[in-house]
Amino acid sequence: MKTRAVALIAALAMLLIPAGCRGIGPIMVDQDRSNYITAISDSWKHQMLLNLVKIRYGDAPVFLDVISVISQYSWQGAVNLNANWFEHPYSANQGIGAGGLYTDRPTITYGPLSGEKFARSFMRPVPPAAVMQLVQAGYRADIVWRVLVQTVNGISNRYGGAAQSREADPDFYRLVAKLAAIQKSGRMAVRIQEQADKSLIVIVFDLKNDKELTANAAEVYRLLGIAPGTKEIKVVYGTAAASDTEIAIQTRSILQVLIDMASQIEVPEKDIVEHRVGPTFHGDPIYGPMSEPLVRIHASAEKPADASVAVPYRGQWFWIDDKDYPSKGMFSMIMFMFSLTETGGKAEAPIVTVSTN
Repeated sequence: MKTRAVALIAALAMLLIPAGCRGIGPIMVDQDRSNYITAISDSWKHQMLLNLVKIRYGDAPVFLDVISVISQYSWQGAVNLNANWFEHPYSANQGIGAGGLYTDRPTITYGPLSGEKFARSFMRPVPPAAVMQLVQAGYRADIVWRVLVQTVNGISNRYGGAAQSREADPDFYRLVAKLAAIQKSGRMAVRIQEQADKSLIVIVFDLKNDKELTANAAEVYRLLGIAPGTKEIKVVYGTAAASDTEIAIQTRSILQVLIDMASQIEVPEKDIVEHRVGPTFHGDPIYGPMSEPLVRIHASAEKPADASVAVPYRGQWFWIDDKDYPSKGMFSMIMFMFSLTETGGKAEAPIVTVSTN
């Protein structure tokens, strides 16, 4: 029996040696990457939705960037085995002991968006080149223009800001619908050439003697005041075009985009009656889906059971339905647009440092 016990102790000791030498660093790489990506992404969505709701109620938005994440793991373990045997079969003294300690000490650094960076990221108009790059990348032209374009050759988009609220000019919806139709056919190309102090943006329609596309392009030319037969349409920033071969686009800032989106958030009728918040800015039924809200954000007294993202505010829950795919896609697009305004300095991203021992 004594020999059998010694063999058991030796076997357990051999099992513990590899476990102690392997370390937990490599094991945690995949888990850490997935967990931190999910956590940072979810927190960014909650922050964005909360700030949209705050803007809706006239509160100041506050954004925090995740600057760095440092997490330190520590794992300590011990197993103690001891046994004493005497000649008498009933005189054995045996003992087994085990202990372990696991610690996780994450340190997360946040940086508020303020000062020059806030002005650059939120208040500077999105460059026209970035607007057209989104179209070139495959985003629908009518959606991109409805979100980011304030006016084009004097044709105004709708806006929900309290100080400048207005409905869109009827020609705006006609224009973006025709552009979307040409884009869908694959016959609209965008060329962007970087120059010393600005970007040269050109739109080209490749109609291929297609009657329907030709008719759509002719309507676009008419609405924008472009000379018939123009092969390349130049795009510049401004309120008025310098010639009949270019279009002047006045783009919105990210702050204007948020204000417009916030104006369409559903709120309790009681808050409107008590003047805690302004009336909800609805679409124009004359233009149907073209003028309806791009992101549908609901309000309810109870936490929703099936929400893509939800935040509490003033005793209410504001949320986006997980089954509302268009709203989810548009909400993600708004978050992506923040990167379009980072025109100066090196782009910053969260740095995750994990120390394991």
